[in-house]
Amino acid sequence: MGGDFAPRVTVEGAHAALTHLSAETTLVLFGDRAALAAEDTYGLLDDPRIDVVHTSEVIAMGDHPVKAFAQKSDSSIAVGFRHLCEGDIAGFASAGSTGAMMVGSMQAVGQIEGVIRPAIATAFRTAMGTDVLLLDVGLNADCKPEVLTQYGTIGSIYARETLGIPNPRVALLNIGEEPEKGNLLTKATYPMMAERGAAGDYNFVGNVEGKHLLTGEVADVVVCDGFSGNTLLKTIEGFYRILHRKGQSSPIIEGLNYENVGGTPVLGINSTVIIGHGCSSALAIANMIRLTERAARTDMVSQFKRAFNG
Repeated sequence: MGGDFAPRVTVEGAHAALTHLSAETTLVLFGDRAALAAEDTYGLLDDPRIDVVHTSEVIAMGDHPVKAFAQKSDSSIAVGFRHLCEGDIAGFASAGSTGAMMVGSMQAVGQIEGVIRPAIATAFRTAMGTDVLLLDVGLNADCKPEVLTQYGTIGSIYARETLGIPNPRVALLNIGEEPEKGNLLTKATYPMMAERGAAGDYNFVGNVEGKHLLTGEVADVVVCDGFSGNTLLKTIEGFYRILHRKGQSSPIIEGLNYENVGGTPVLGINSTVIIGHGCSSALAIANMIRLTERAARTDMVSQFKRAFNG
């Protein structure tokens, strides 16, 4: 029920995603059954692979996330997280309140023991037709070197398990390629990531500059603080909109379109949670659902636990 155009685009997106999902996957919709039915011109709710869990409340974008999550216990987000924590679903996605989704991720699901701070990540299509993962893109504006070093592990596991990259090249975003370049944070982080790389924890390839992000030639995972990552993400989204308005299109350009990505995973928590844009279209919802299925079918969370708990 969350998002600027819900529940219409939710129903449309679910219908579009269903043909791409495994025959063994059940898609569970949380929301007002009558409101969903009113938008269902496809017979979606009669499909045997669709379950509907009726909810009577909605967490609005203007609600205080912590208070709303607690007080609106029959909202689609709160009920969805209860099902996730109880093991009734394998992954949960929403384009609703980002704050409420983070409250559910941190308070209901909880972060994996040993993870200092979870991250949110996004993938872009590079000029080589491969994916590059950027994290953090906004959850932690300020980070310590230990956090960025862990992001190398988190990003490497996600890239391997969900993006299918066998030995992801992990890099640190910086203003130069030399180890001594950067601010206090990156200078302190570089030797720590290099040590993890030497120990075989992940394939650390050093510093990369912003110009290298979308080439696909240098790195598969790029680590940075959430302030830098979110600034870079919004710059890329804005650049895509300019190109789109000018009628420019290519596989590379469309790889910058958030609708084709679907959503951002919350990494370092005990289950699969994907957060979508509040302005998500039906295409974005469909891709968010497909991403959630793909992530839920991997061994990602177990790999995180093994990496941080031994």
